[in-house]
Amino acid sequence: MPNRSLLEIVHSELILTPLLCLGRQAAINHQTFMQFFVKPNPFLKLLSFRVIIVLAYQIMAIVVGWHIYELTHDTLALGLVGLAEVVPYFCCALFAGYAVDHHSRRMFGVFACLMLFLTALTLTAVAAGWIGGNPALWIYGSIAFTGVARAFIGPSYSAMFALVLQREHYARASGIGSAVFQFGLVVGPAIGGILVGWAGKTAAYGVAAGLCLVAAVALLSLRVEEPPAAASAPIFTSIAEGLRFVFSNQIILGAQSLDMFAVLFGGAVSMLPAFIHDIFHYGPEGLGILRAAPAVGAVVTGLVLARHPINLHAGRWLLTAVAGFGFCMIFFAISTNFWVAGLALILSGVCDGVSVVMRTTIMQLATPDAMRGRVSAINGIFIGSSNELGAFESGIAARLMGLAPSVVFGGVMTLTVVAATAKLAPKLRRLELHQLH
Repeated sequence: MPNRSLLEIVHSELILTPLLCLGRQAAINHQTFMQFFVKPNPFLKLLSFRVIIVLAYQIMAIVVGWHIYELTHDTLALGLVGLAEVVPYFCCALFAGYAVDHHSRRMFGVFACLMLFLTALTLTAVAAGWIGGNPALWIYGSIAFTGVARAFIGPSYSAMFALVLQREHYARASGIGSAVFQFGLVVGPAIGGILVGWAGKTAAYGVAAGLCLVAAVALLSLRVEEPPAAASAPIFTSIAEGLRFVFSNQIILGAQSLDMFAVLFGGAVSMLPAFIHDIFHYGPEGLGILRAAPAVGAVVTGLVLARHPINLHAGRWLLTAVAGFGFCMIFFAISTNFWVAGLALILSGVCDGVSVVMRTTIMQLATPDAMRGRVSAINGIFIGSSNELGAFESGIAARLMGLAPSVVFGGVMTLTVVAATAKLAPKLRRLELHQLH
């Protein structure tokens, strides 16, 4: 990696990324411009892989949600999409972390891209009517493969993140990485909604398939010297070592548990197709707007934290951000105006952006290099799978309580989780980031 600070990279090379569209202004000289095209920075390539694969996944997610609700008009069916993904994710995540720690981090990321490519192709065939039978069952089966692919993406990215950056840059890089990730969450749903409205579900799934291949190429172009594989150990012994590390570390365990339960109870995104159909009376374009709204707030937050990283009172910031997320979910649930609901979701993204950056920084600083794959996989089970379990929980709650009351209930439960975490994890509550260096 060239001997330059991360801030210089942000001010020069990253300005050429799509983040420019969000208003990040900086001057670049001719030498930096040529360097971008001739020899891009490894961190930039890693971010390119991340944003492209997020775009592909989000397009598929938005189209699948619309597709399923169009077929069933059932909120529980929307929740079952999350369940179909999380079961294989749970089954594969720990083994994926072990594989990344003991073999090539980069190639397992490429493998995940190809898995998502095959999923998108299958969904394209279903939407086009090329496959007979019950289309909902084919959709659920395809989403199961998405769960397998996601099990490898997080550990691969986390392990390569530490390979292309110096330790003192982790806090700023986490902010940049969060902004890039959230940029994908903004643009992906918007593209998915527009494609469904203008060109149909088949075209939308086809675009997602193409993006999966582009992400694989971006990762294959990344040239990074991977460390020797970790000492060979029985697979279950190695996985148990990672579990012991996480569960014996109050700070990591507290941060992961906080986000897991907050997302499990506080997420309303999976129910957006129902809100669009039944409350706001918009089409798929409206679904894309609301699905992207939280990420708009998170992108801005990520950019601000990349420039001004939080070092003091990190634990308090994390707890406050998750509490704010809970309040935003309640605000969204009681809104009956489309644009007011969008504002509530933007504010929820601001809170979520702070939470993501803080949690990512804590995990990167507190994890030994040899265990990054396994710890990231465990983090994925805590955090990533909670989105899908949260979708399932939201579907059941909406069936039992009604749509808006179920989201209010989730927001109240999020606030309860914050209070419990503050009480049970005092080390996290009092955390200062310099304690982890």
